[in-house]
Amino acid sequence: MPGTTSQTLRTIGFDADDTLWHNERFFQLTQERFAELLGDFAAPEHLDARLLEAERRNIGHYGFGIKGFMLSMIETALEVTEHRVPGEVIGQILASGQEMLSHPIELLPHARAAVEALAGTHRIALITKGDLLDQERKLAQSGLGDLFDAVEIVSHKTPETYARIFAGHGAGQAMMVGNSMKSDVLPALDTGAWGVFVPHEMAWALEHAEPPKAQSRFREISDLGELPALVAEIG
Repeated sequence: MPGTTSQTLRTIGFDADDTLWHNERFFQLTQERFAELLGDFAAPEHLDARLLEAERRNIGHYGFGIKGFMLSMIETALEVTEHRVPGEVIGQILASGQEMLSHPIELLPHARAAVEALAGTHRIALITKGDLLDQERKLAQSGLGDLFDAVEIVSHKTPETYARIFAGHGAGQAMMVGNSMKSDVLPALDTGAWGVFVPHEMAWALEHAEPPKAQSRFREISDLGELPALVAEIG
């Protein structure tokens, strides 16, 4: 496996959405509103499935984030109504997306304390996917920005992404912490880094993946309050 064999941790990467602050709950609330708007054309379960299909198709075009979600909702509305969706409905979909883009940030429990505790002893990096302007807005509103030594807003989280970010001290001396097994944990492990899974009560279907088997550098904690002790234990 790539990376140094040293146990000493020097770099800790944090995911942002649903690891440091709430995010998915706003998508789900908007999706519930979307189902209400199109209730005369499709059952909620059918609409959810069509929207998920559209999101899966469109990730390569629009990337991750609210703007791509809005475009996928509009595309789905056109499909299920056979292009008969009222203009007022399109307007309300756009308004819902704009509301999401201006929603105040709410930190998750222990997020600030964990980042502050580790910032004094390790190189701390924020590694997140999504729209550049929206992620910059959320970081600024979070009040955590000054604690990070590096901020990486990327299109995709791949082993190559983590290898580049962790190159300074080597992936073997790095840890990635996040709520997505698919994006935060597995590709970081592939580089030889530690991967720490912090489950969130709400998870996007496209981020699901099974946990690794027999992987010595994988850990799962219930919340970020457990992270400083885990880092101290690893060294």
